[in-house]
Amino acid sequence: QVQLVESGGGLVQAGGSLRLSCAASGSIKGINPMGWSRQAPGKQRNLVATITSAGNTNYLDSVKGRFTISRDNVKNTVYLQMNSLKPEDTGVYYCKMGPTLGGLGPTYWGQGTQVTVSS
Repeated sequence: QVQLVESGGGLVQAGGSLRLSCAASGSIKGINPMGWSRQAPGKQRNLVATITSAGNTNYLDSVKGRFTISRDNVKNTVYLQMNSLKPEDTGVYYCKMGPTLGGLGPTYWGQGTQVTVSS
């Protein structure tokens, strides 16, 4: 089993910055794709940023140029640096790992961390 624990959320004013971290532990095999999703109240969960095992990144259009995803493979940790935050960035941010095992294994999710951006 794999556990993902997020940290770094909080309350910030518009224009501010936050850095989210997600540490993975447990039965991790190899280097897996990781990412961050967010869910605003009453809305569906959307993928915000992803990073492959090779370090290639992809972003939701609305966060391009403001958010940066990175990873530390030694620590099994993924980060999300969020700058120039906007009220519409508010939501619960979930870390994910997977699909694992080259695409044949499960995807794991963290419990989420709340980010609130005030105007």
